[in-house]
Amino acid sequence: MPAALAPVRHRPFRHLLIGTTANLLGNAVAPIALAFAVLDATGSVGSLGLVVGSHSLTGILFLLYGGVLADRLPRGPLLVGSSVVSAVSQAVVAALVLTHSAAIPLLMVLAAVNGASSSCYQPAAQALLPQTVPAVSRRAALALSRIAGSSAAIVGASLGGVLVAAVGPGWGLAVDALSFALAAAFFALVRVQVAPPAPSPGVVHELRVGWREFTSRSWVWVIVVAFCFLNAGLTASFTVLGPAVADTTGIGRSGWGLALAAGSLGAVAGGVLSLRWRPRRAILAGCALMGLTATIPLLLALAPYTWLLVVANFVAGVGVEQAGVAWYSTLNEQIPEDRLARVYAYDDLGSYLALPLAQFAAGPAVLLLGLHATLYAAAALILLATLAMVATPSVRALAPRTTQPLPASEDPVPG
Repeated sequence: MPAALAPVRHRPFRHLLIGTTANLLGNAVAPIALAFAVLDATGSVGSLGLVVGSHSLTGILFLLYGGVLADRLPRGPLLVGSSVVSAVSQAVVAALVLTHSAAIPLLMVLAAVNGASSSCYQPAAQALLPQTVPAVSRRAALALSRIAGSSAAIVGASLGGVLVAAVGPGWGLAVDALSFALAAAFFALVRVQVAPPAPSPGVVHELRVGWREFTSRSWVWVIVVAFCFLNAGLTASFTVLGPAVADTTGIGRSGWGLALAAGSLGAVAGGVLSLRWRPRRAILAGCALMGLTATIPLLLALAPYTWLLVVANFVAGVGVEQAGVAWYSTLNEQIPEDRLARVYAYDDLGSYLALPLAQFAAGPAVLLLGLHATLYAAAALILLATLAMVATPSVRALAPRTTQPLPASEDPVPG
C-alpha cells in the first residue's frame, strides 16, 4: 500500500474518517437548506443573519469549555454525544420547515443548540485524529481526512442545491439530521489507547495552561487573529450575501450549490496535492493563498455568473486546503498532545470570534450601504487579513524542525 494510504490500515482511523465524513456531508447540505428555508419563510436577509448568527454565537461561547472537555474526557464518547444532540436538533428544524411551522425565534433557539453541540465536536475530532495512527502517518492521515471531508462537502453542496430546488429545503435539513446520526454510530466504534489524564485542578487552571501554549508561539496567535477577520468576510459572503445574490440574479439556488461544491472540489484537489508537495515555508504559502478567497465576494458584486463563481471557488478551494493542511499538521507537530484540544479550542475561538457579528451585521449593512458595497467590504477584509499574515516575520520564518512535540511554551521560530 502506498505510504499516502497507510493510515487506512488502522481501524480507529477508518471509523473516525467515516464519522467525520458523514458529519461534513450533512453540514454541506445544511447551510444551503437553512438559508433558503429562512428566505422562503421571511424574504429577509436580516432574519437569515439572525438564525445563522445564533448557531455561530453559541458555538463560540462554548468552544473553550469544549476544548477542556476534549482534553479531560475520552474523545470518542464526547463525539458521540455531540453528534446525537446535533441530530436531534436538526431533525426538529426539518420537521418545523416541512410542516410550515418554522418561526424565526424557534429556529434561532435550535440553531443555538446545534452550535453548542458543535463546540465539543470540533476540538475533540481534531485532537483525536493523531491518536488513531502512528506518528509517522499523521500528516497523511490529516490529508486523507481533509480530502474525504472535502469530497463529502462536494456531494453535500450539490445535493443541497438539488434538494432545495426540487423538493424544498426541509428535506435537505432532514438529510443533515440523518448524517449526524450516522456519524454518532461510527464515532462509537473508535477505540484508542490513551493514558488517563492527570487529576485536574479545575477548569480555570486548564484554560490558563492552554492559553500559555497558545500565546507562547507568536505565529499561532498572529494567524488566528488574522483569520478572525478573514473568516468574518468569508462567512458573511457565503452564508448571507451569496444566497441573497443567487436569489436575485441568474445564478439561482442550484447554481449557488454548484459554486459551493466547486470550492469543495478544489479542496479535494488541494488535499491530493498536499500528499505529494510540502513547501518548506508551508505556513507562509498557505497564508498567502488565502487571498484567493477574496475573489468570491468580488465576483458576487461585479460579475455574478455561475461559471465564474465555479472556477474562482475551485481555485480558492485549492489554496484553502494548502493552508489547512499546513496549519493542522504544524500544530500536531509542535503542541504537546495532552494540551492539543485546548489549543485547537483557542484557535477556533479566535478564528470564528467575529462570525456571529458578521452574520448579524450583514443584513443591516446591506440596508445601510447596499449589497455591492457590503461585498466590497468583505473582500477588503479578506485581503487585509492575508497581507497581515504574510507580513509577519514569525510567519515568514516558520519551517518544520521536528516531527515531535516541542516542550511546553517553546517558540519554534528563532528570535
